Amino acid sequence: MAPSPSERLRTLGIELPPPPSPKGSYVPVVVHGGFAFVAGQIVTGAQGVVDPGRVDREVSAEAARALARRATLQAVSALAEALGSIDRVRRIVRVGVFVASSDGFVRQHEVANGATDLLVEIWGDAGRPARVAVGVPALPLNAPVEVELVAAVE
Repeated sequence: MAPSPSERLRTLGIELPPPPSPKGSYVPVVVHGGFAFVAGQIVTGAQGVVDPGRVDREVSAEAARALARRATLQAVSALAEALGSIDRVRRIVRVGVFVASSDGFVRQHEVANGATDLLVEIWGDAGRPARVAVGVPALPLNAPVEVELVAAVE
């Protein structure tokens, strides 16, 4: 029998960050009709947004990829909080990765791999979603990356 997603996290030595708290009039996760919709996640620390700025200008593509992974960990943490366990997730259906991009930057898909590679590590093929990687001029609080996801749940 394949290990559960929570067992995979332990095996990989990955600890989920504390679940995010909303900074506005929304909730981190809405569960409805067999799906969990996770609100967009940006990476913040004690000093505010981690590595603020636009990718390929103030933030390297490699750093942005790492931030996409961290934002996805926050999304997984939000799922764990809302569902009681990530083992209730049957499939990651869709991931949206928004990249605050400098003019001419066209490697948003590489940044997005930071998000989806993590999901495959945790859920295997069930973690391989449909995905959108979008370059945008700006994100909230000058974050370089924001990640949202939709999961099919039991």
